[in-house]
Amino acid sequence: MTGPIPFDDRYDEPDQLRDQLRRILRHRALIALGILLGVLGGLALSQQRAHTYAATSEVLVRSTTDPFSAVGVSADNQVSMSTEQRIAASATVAVRAARLLGRPDSQAGMLGTQVRVTNPLKSQVLRFEFTADGPQRAARGANAFADAYLADRESRNDATVARTTRALQQQIAVLNQRLSQGVETAKSAAQNQLYNLQKRVLDIKARDTDGGDVVRRATVPALPVGPGPRTSLALGLASGLLLGIMLAWVRSALDSRVGSVGEVQSALRAPVVGVLPSDDGGDRALLTVGRTASPRTEAYRALAFRLRQIGDPGGPGQVLVVAPRRAGDAEEVAANLGAALADNGSDVLLLDTAAHTTGLATQLPLIPIEAPTTGEFPPAGSAFVEADVAGRFAFSSGRATGPFDRTESADADAGASTVVVAGPFLTHADTLSVAQRADGILVVVRPGHTRREDLRQMQELIGCSGGRILGAVLEAGRKRRRLSALRRPKHRLPSRTGLPSTELPERDATLSISRR
Repeated sequence: MTGPIPFDDRYDEPDQLRDQLRRILRHRALIALGILLGVLGGLALSQQRAHTYAATSEVLVRSTTDPFSAVGVSADNQVSMSTEQRIAASATVAVRAARLLGRPDSQAGMLGTQVRVTNPLKSQVLRFEFTADGPQRAARGANAFADAYLADRESRNDATVARTTRALQQQIAVLNQRLSQGVETAKSAAQNQLYNLQKRVLDIKARDTDGGDVVRRATVPALPVGPGPRTSLALGLASGLLLGIMLAWVRSALDSRVGSVGEVQSALRAPVVGVLPSDDGGDRALLTVGRTASPRTEAYRALAFRLRQIGDPGGPGQVLVVAPRRAGDAEEVAANLGAALADNGSDVLLLDTAAHTTGLATQLPLIPIEAPTTGEFPPAGSAFVEADVAGRFAFSSGRATGPFDRTESADADAGASTVVVAGPFLTHADTLSVAQRADGILVVVRPGHTRREDLRQMQELIGCSGGRILGAVLEAGRKRRRLSALRRPKHRLPSRTGLPSTELPERDATLSISRR
């Protein structure tokens, strides 16, 4: 074949956005966890805000300067609103507010944390927002802070007036002493100066020292602050969804498992020659080809057809079917691929070379051979597999037939093919020796479970040993239960070693197909 086989399936989306979304949706548990945390946070926020109320009062800060005499001076320059805002939030005002509320001075610090003083832009208004656990307390607190600030500002203005008038009174006393002791020529100038000082004292004492007015009294709020329960729940749900997506994206970015055709081809440097769909609702037996009709069975037949197109018209030769670390995946693919090849009229031998596995003999419907033959199909020590296929399909174990080599297949019937099943490639050391003598290797990959590092390691080992990777088979996975032999006869499988069929080598498989 000239290039990778294109597959339009759920493992190969040309759109990168869809591919990224598919990666994220693999981690549905993290998304669900994020949504759950968001909903719980929204409920907690709603419960917290359900008993929190806020009331607001506003104070107009007036300048102590006579507005009619301060010609050319703007109101902003007459009063420093930033300074007044800091004074309104000071501990002195908080102590006055605590006394107005009938609380001890020790609680002034706690009250100061419940009030927020702001100054609207381009205005001489201070806004007092008080937060409490009850609506009446919130209104009383806001009004108490407004009154406390005005009282503090009035006391500051009175102190300023007292200091200024005291200094002027001292100057007036000095002038009166001069007038009583001075000469007649200086009395007129001193009297004019004394008159001006007395007039200034009168002006200062007549000035308004209140310094402000309450333009908005706080009223009892009817609703608590913050969003309602429904709004909080909706915000928590949206925030949780975003949190879950972010967690899933981080998890997918750190995930080393393959999940698409492109990732498999990039890691293995070989095309994907087959995709096995999930078949949870169908027959869960190991062997499906020749026994049941399902999309998974048709996928096995398509895989066998593609393998026949590789190389010579008679087929690809001896092929090894192996998985990186999962023995069951390669075992099932090898058995069904052998049945699909036999359905085309070929004589196929399924050979289990693993020495320490559970045994395909316990999972395949075997029919023992009455008189074992030598030099013809099937070889001695093998048994036929009961399947509705056009050709003959036999099974044999590695112990019963001896080591796997090309000469044994050449001595067999010219129309026979051999299917070999071995253990996981990266956990069984002898699998590499089998791969060196095979004409081609099929790698069974389970998206979402197989790691990229395992595929790269397989590709490197097989390439260094001189083996040839025909391609990869994507196993979508299906739920499988412990299987008993379907319609398995009670006869034992004959072998050269004299072992009964229950003692034959166990699971894990290699598939070898020899040419006609």
